[in-house]
Amino acid sequence: MSKVEEWIDAAVIGAGHAGCEAALACARLGMNTVLFTVSVDSIALMPCNPNIGGSSKGHLVREVDALGGEMGKVIDRTFIQSKMLNQSKGPAVHSLRAQADKAEYSRAMRQVLESEKNLHIRQMEVTELLTEEGRITGVKTYSGAVYHCKACILCTGTYLKARCIYGEVSSDTGPNGLQAANYLTDSLKSLGIRMYRFKTGTPARIDRKSIDFSKMEEQKGDERVVPFSFTTDPESVQIPQVSCWLTYTNEETHRIIRDNIDRSPLYSGMIKGTGPRYCPSIEDKVMKFADKNRHQVFLEPEGLYTNEMYVGGMSSSLPEDVQIAMYRTVPGLEHAQIVRNAYAIEYDCIDARQLYPSLEFKEIQGLFSAGQFNGSSGYEEAAAQGLIAGINAARKIQGKEPLILDRSQAYIGVLIDDLVTKENHEPYRMMTSRAEYRLLLRQDNADLRLTKIGYEVGLISQERYEKLLKKEETIQREIERAEHTHISGKKEVQEFLEKKNSTPLKSAVTLAELIRRPELSYEETAPIDPQRPQISREEGEQVNITIKYQGYLERQKIQVEQFKKIEKKKIPENFDYDQVPSLRIEARQKLKEYRPLSLGQASRIAGVSPADISVLLVFLKSAGAKN
Repeated sequence: MSKVEEWIDAAVIGAGHAGCEAALACARLGMNTVLFTVSVDSIALMPCNPNIGGSSKGHLVREVDALGGEMGKVIDRTFIQSKMLNQSKGPAVHSLRAQADKAEYSRAMRQVLESEKNLHIRQMEVTELLTEEGRITGVKTYSGAVYHCKACILCTGTYLKARCIYGEVSSDTGPNGLQAANYLTDSLKSLGIRMYRFKTGTPARIDRKSIDFSKMEEQKGDERVVPFSFTTDPESVQIPQVSCWLTYTNEETHRIIRDNIDRSPLYSGMIKGTGPRYCPSIEDKVMKFADKNRHQVFLEPEGLYTNEMYVGGMSSSLPEDVQIAMYRTVPGLEHAQIVRNAYAIEYDCIDARQLYPSLEFKEIQGLFSAGQFNGSSGYEEAAAQGLIAGINAARKIQGKEPLILDRSQAYIGVLIDDLVTKENHEPYRMMTSRAEYRLLLRQDNADLRLTKIGYEVGLISQERYEKLLKKEETIQREIERAEHTHISGKKEVQEFLEKKNSTPLKSAVTLAELIRRPELSYEETAPIDPQRPQISREEGEQVNITIKYQGYLERQKIQVEQFKKIEKKKIPENFDYDQVPSLRIEARQKLKEYRPLSLGQASRIAGVSPADISVLLVFLKSAGAKN
């Protein structure tokens, strides 16, 4: 066995989207960091859909960027089509989504990692965690090398004891045929870590040459592209874009699936892992939604330099012959040639209730966990967790308090809180409906919400921080001006309102009152506002939203204040719940298991009722008074 022995600050295991953000955060905060991966070719790999962002996920990417993460910057450099989703709805649910050139994205992220001075990449499988007295002390690799570390972050994604399956074909490999990590699970279990078996899936990749696009609806990108990163020059992303294509399954597709459902590993019992409810396979859709006579299918390019097309909406684990038959019933795919078969993948992950909101294991100091290994799904969810775990691993080493974002601060706060307080029996997916304060947690204001925190942590530069302060000042000044600028009913104003189908003025009103009209906006009122200063498009958007939705925003801020009151009531780390006499047995058991850090977190645990929280609150108050 190897006699290699090294001393480092932080070890990051896995180089997917969680691992990349975790390693960069640690390194940028001054930690000597080693990033372990089973293959350097799998760095920032996109084994499934070729896009970043989407509904609610776009919020996460923007938040990662606002805190000093990398995902937004890299997708801005490597996207091939961009769209703002849900534009017909309110700004709270607007979500940016970009098609990526998969190979270029991976290459660009690897370049960033390799350029970071405190970060070293090591192609080697980690097989064992080393601990002493409930604290992480190092990791051991397959070769026997030992890396002594002060903190370790597990970002193993879908690689732990991974198994890829379609039909009766089963191979013990990771995604895209890459090597699985087969040894670390045993080490984790020996440390008392509870594990789950989850599964996810991916559709086939079709050769572009074999597709008849004339039978499909073309889906173009936005005319004006909005970048993900707040540091990206908006003009730099106004580039030629590729098209995606929309088609549909039909009754013949569904008949083939139903006739062969007994051959699906999902239904035959060959797959034991639990799959994501919100991203079902095509066989699940057909069997569970029998009343639907068609399902959407999106053909998305995997990159500029490949003919592979991703068949969005048709992930499957059916046998190869069934896959060919069903894909060829779809309009435009009658002569489809499969490059890569669709498959399901099973993998080991943890019950995330074993973690604090800092993403540190409760029972093992210095050991953190992030990404799909925590039972979540999606590149964006992984990146968000990786960033927080990386920040907190560095802060642990530095002897600082962890960074914990609450549900009123960020989608990242909602994501992590849900993972560590709720029992998830399937891969967790972020959705806008999960965020109670989504009117305040919009993707457009992520920098205004979080960049100050990123600066305090040490991941945001002084220059970027000062730009943010200037932006805040500009927005506030312009809102105040709009509230105090009066528009009279002179002829040109009335003519303007008539053109916009807006009610004529009977007396002077403020500019803000006009902006609040449903048919008008800050941008549209420019012709009747000659004193308007020059501000950026992004600043103007903030002015418009703040004025237009002022009443709703104020109401939500009051809700947040009430939430903060209970969230601020901390529970001592080693609190003895047995000494609370009126606490129900179920609540006592749950609270002992989860060990929540605050009354707010305790209130979100299944099995803990509002009455239990009241009892706990009274007890903590009386105990505080005695002390």
